[in-house]
Amino acid sequence: MTTLINPGAIPDTAKTVYTGDILQGVPVISHLGVGDLAPGHCHRFFFQGVEMGTGQHWHVPVLVAAGTRPGPCVGLVAGIHGDEVSGIDAVQRVMAQLEPGAMAGSVVAVLGVSRPAVEYTRSHWLTAQGGGSQVDMNRVWPGDEAGMNTAIRHAGLLWNRLLTPNVEMVIDYHTVTTGSDFTLFLFADLRQPTVRQMAELFPAEQMQNDPGLAGTLETALVEAGIPALTVEIGGPRRFNPAKIAGAVEGSLNLLKHYGLVDGPLGRTAAEVGTVVGDALETIRATTGGFLEMLVDLRDRVVPDQPIARQRNAFGDVVAEYRAGVTGEVAVVARDAVCEPGSRVAQILYSQGTAE
Repeated sequence: MTTLINPGAIPDTAKTVYTGDILQGVPVISHLGVGDLAPGHCHRFFFQGVEMGTGQHWHVPVLVAAGTRPGPCVGLVAGIHGDEVSGIDAVQRVMAQLEPGAMAGSVVAVLGVSRPAVEYTRSHWLTAQGGGSQVDMNRVWPGDEAGMNTAIRHAGLLWNRLLTPNVEMVIDYHTVTTGSDFTLFLFADLRQPTVRQMAELFPAEQMQNDPGLAGTLETALVEAGIPALTVEIGGPRRFNPAKIAGAVEGSLNLLKHYGLVDGPLGRTAAEVGTVVGDALETIRATTGGFLEMLVDLRDRVVPDQPIARQRNAFGDVVAEYRAGVTGEVAVVARDAVCEPGSRVAQILYSQGTAE
């Protein structure tokens, strides 16, 4: 007898389905219907995700601030990669500032999508298949409840039963992965008018006009008609307080602009002078060695400018890396030990001005 959920048996989207389980005093749900929740309250749930190999489920923490007046439903998603913890902190801080009794609409916060990755502070979802396969959960959306591995099925459950039945716009919070550092950065498809407006509400350091990458949550949502953008909040594995504060400020700006909460806007992209480009030059190591960075985040660079060098175990310089474009440094390596093919740096630039 199979226990596979039939993808065709998705419940009424207006109803919240409780499994009857309680974890740490929090009810477990298998489907969220925001309109089914008592207004004026903040609700806590564990969403029942995919099963493990032992038959137990991965459970995803969910907070819902349900307002008392009509308005849009905004999704805040963090933890698609498990070593990217600043996004979880940013979402927690946004939710802590909301007063559902004075709100319009609702906010759905998903705190730690990739459960096994978060538990082990890893970027990718680790499955038992093949002796331990790693899956990038930001390359599998919109997922498939009958997909070929647990990460794809988990994404399908979240997509079908938590996100798309409810949310009307989404902020997806990330950081760069382990070994590197990032600015406060936005990926946003600025061809979409609503996405452009969302992005301009953030006091980001940098922004890429990005048509999207297949399999990312942002792109899948935009293709489904749900405006979304990705916020990168610096480096991994630790909190970045200044960048978190900027992400929280932009998130609250968005909620204020779309009428969910009252209050004056904070700083926006125009006020902080967000640098906008439409491409990232990625510079990768050509050899192994110890890496010395010659530039840092937000440094302006020009073509042929040295940005890093590598030395071997004897201290000999074995490689030097130079910028190929005029732009601003967005990502730098922080790990000194650098294998061939590793990312050394990424430079944000506009293709019309590349040299």
